[in-house]
Amino acid sequence: MRIISLIRSTLFAFVVLAMSMSAFGQIGISISIAPPELPVYEQPLCPGDGYLWTPGYWAYSDDDYYFVPGTWVMAPEPGLLWTPAYWGWGNNGYIFNEGYWGQTVGFYGGISYGYGYTGDGYQGGRWQGGQFYYNRSASNVNVTNIHNVYNTTVINTTVNRVSYNGGNGGIVARPTAVQETAAHERHIPPVAAQTQHAQAARSNPEQRAAVNHGAPQVAATPKPGAFSDHAVAHAKATGTPYTATANRAAVQPPAKAPAARPETNAARTDRPAPKAQPEANRPEANKPETNRPEANKPEPNRAPAARPNQPEKNQPEPKNQPEPKRNEPAQRPQTAPPAERSQPERTPPPAEKRTAAQPQHPQPAPMKPEEQKKQEEKPKENEKPQ
Repeated sequence: MRIISLIRSTLFAFVVLAMSMSAFGQIGISISIAPPELPVYEQPLCPGDGYLWTPGYWAYSDDDYYFVPGTWVMAPEPGLLWTPAYWGWGNNGYIFNEGYWGQTVGFYGGISYGYGYTGDGYQGGRWQGGQFYYNRSASNVNVTNIHNVYNTTVINTTVNRVSYNGGNGGIVARPTAVQETAAHERHIPPVAAQTQHAQAARSNPEQRAAVNHGAPQVAATPKPGAFSDHAVAHAKATGTPYTATANRAAVQPPAKAPAARPETNAARTDRPAPKAQPEANRPEANKPETNRPEANKPEPNRAPAARPNQPEKNQPEPKNQPEPKRNEPAQRPQTAPPAERSQPERTPPPAEKRTAAQPQHPQPAPMKPEEQKKQEEKPKENEKPQ
């Protein structure tokens, strides 16, 4: 009896663990590459009453994504609805969340799968009196064969083809209170027909993203596993093909910043190199003030007032005289440096002409009147009286 009780306890624990895993529906795999965008396709015609639409999704195996086509599936029990699978970012990778059957449509990442799956709940049909009614505005049904239909406009506020939640460029959505409650309800995993349908997609090389580049050959089927049916829907070409390297994980390496261009240490190639000039040849420091009248009269050329009798030494200014160390205004060269623009020559005013050169022999100083009178009287003293 104890052995039987132990076996029952073990089985009960196993069932509880299985139900817990199915409630959360996460597969123990983390991918660093984001899945491709959802392909665009037309929904096949519903095959009959009791079939519910299950949208297509990207699965992962053998280092590549493969697309599991959307298809119509018979519900395992009346009253059950399908919550689609989705990829979500977590723990530095993309984690796959398996779909399931339940009384309420739970959280599927906010992914807009279309045909009633707008990212929140399901608007493609509803259960009523043990029979499923199809919304003609979201489901492709033949009203000749299926009479339990209604027409309600579906407003899809999120129109995109992103197939994952979170991460770099993923859908930003969190479970609502109703969806959190639905996550803890009784769930039924995918039925056998769905499992076989996914295995057929996995074994088909044309469903691989490396081959179809995001546009699978079979995007939807009228029934599970009917990949060769004449009613299969092919993906439409939409924009740039998928490449795995262009959809890395959310943690991207920082972009390389442009190398700093040191303006003070190296000359830029797009600017002409400035001519090397000595410190004294800068325009601000070596520009003679030729426009001012006072600057045109150098100090050494003024006539001395203290010694008027001495002739001015008219010695020529020595050439090639080395520049003095001091930066005195009187000793700067009178000609402008080559780097400056030549100033127009101006004629000095007549009052500022230099004094004419004096003769080499000094002129006698003018005598005073008394000395001149004495000199005139001296011959009279030497004259003889008549």
